[in-house]
Amino acid sequence: MNRSTATPIRTRAVFAASMGAAALLALSACVANNPAATGGADATALTVDSSATDCVLSATEAPSGSVSFSIENTGDQVTEFYLLADDELRIVGEVENIGPGITRDLVVQAKPGDYFTVCKPGMVGDGIGKAAFTVTDSGADLAADGDDKELVEAAAANYVAYIKNQVEGLVTSTTTFLDAYRAGDDEAARALYAPTRAAYERIEPVAESFGDLDPKIDFREADVEEGTEWTGWHRIEKDLWQPTAENNGGEAYVPLTADERARFADLLEQDTAALNDAVHESDYTVSIDAISNGAIGLLDEVASGKITGEEEIWSHTDLWDFQANLEGARVAYEGVRDIVEPKDPELVDQLDEEFASLESLLAGYGSLETGFTYYTDLTTEQVKELADGVNALSEPLSKLTAVLVG
Repeated sequence: MNRSTATPIRTRAVFAASMGAAALLALSACVANNPAATGGADATALTVDSSATDCVLSATEAPSGSVSFSIENTGDQVTEFYLLADDELRIVGEVENIGPGITRDLVVQAKPGDYFTVCKPGMVGDGIGKAAFTVTDSGADLAADGDDKELVEAAAANYVAYIKNQVEGLVTSTTTFLDAYRAGDDEAARALYAPTRAAYERIEPVAESFGDLDPKIDFREADVEEGTEWTGWHRIEKDLWQPTAENNGGEAYVPLTADERARFADLLEQDTAALNDAVHESDYTVSIDAISNGAIGLLDEVASGKITGEEEIWSHTDLWDFQANLEGARVAYEGVRDIVEPKDPELVDQLDEEFASLESLLAGYGSLETGFTYYTDLTTEQVKELADGVNALSEPLSKLTAVLVG
C-alpha cells in the first residue's frame, strides 16, 4: 500500500464510518438459515456429514431453486459449512457455530451453475472436504422478489462471512509461514510469503478499519513514523530478501538474530489473531456502502502501490498482491451487483466487461497457484498496459457507491 499520501487515511475513515450501520447478507443468491421460512415442501433436501476429517454431502447436484442443506456435526469440534461460488471465494451461503452432535440447516435459492462445498472444523484454516457441487437448470423462476432492504440484508451476512472466512484462513497459513521463518528455513518461508498474504490483501480495507492493526501488520518501512517500531509482514520480508547496502540507504543490512526473528514472528501472529477476534465479535457488521467502497478501495490499492512496485520492494511479489486485491474487489462488487443492476444496467455491463478484461490481462502473468512474474521482470510497456487496465476498471467502479445508495 502506498501510505506516503493522505489517501489511505481517507480510506480508513470512510470505511470505519460505514461500519455498524445496517446489517447485510448474499453474493449470488438469496440466502436464509430458516428453512421453515424459505425452504418449503418443494425444496431439494440434502444432508451434510461434517466430521473431523471430511465433508460429505448426500448428493453433489441439485436442481435450481430452493435447496436445503441439513448439516450434522459428527466431529469433536465446532464446525462451519460453506456453499461457495465457482471462484471458490464468494460465499453463497454458510452456517457457523455448529457444535458437536448438533444439526443445523441452510436454505439457499440456488441459481444454475457450478459451486463448491466445504466444512471447517475448528472454524479456522481453509476447511476440509472441498468438493464440486452443480446446480442444474430446473426452469424455476428465481427473479428476486421483495424490496432493496431484503437484498441489502442478503448482500451483507455473506460478505461478513467472506471476511471471516478469509481471516480464518489467514490465521493458520500465517502460522505455517512463521514456523518456517522461525526455524530459519528461508527457502520455504520465501515460497510461502506471497501466497499467504493473499487472504489479507483480499480484505485489506477491513483490516484498515480497525485502527492500529493494519499499521502493525502491513506497514512498509517508509510508512513508519520516527520512534515507532516497524513490525509485520514487510519487516520480515526485508529479512528474507536482504538488500545490498546500495539498496539500504548505503548501510549494510544486519540480519535479524534468531531471537529477533521469533519476536517479530510472535508479534505478527498475535496481531493476526487480534484481527480474527475483531471480525468475529458478535456485533461486527458492515454497511452496504462499506462493501462497495471496499471494492473501490482495493482497486485504489492496486493503483497506488502494486502497479508501481512500491508494496513489495524487497520480494517484488507485487502481482500476487494485485491478484488478491482484484479478487477481493470482484467479491465485493458481486455482492451488490443485483442491487445496482436495476438502477444502472449500463454501469453493470461496463463493470462486468472491465473486470473480465483486467482479470484476463493479469492471468497472462501467472496465478496465485503457479506464481506470477516478479515486478522487476516487467517491462515498462507491460507496467503501462496493466496500469491502463486498472484505470479502465477504476473509472466505472468509482461510480458504484453513488448508484448503490442513490
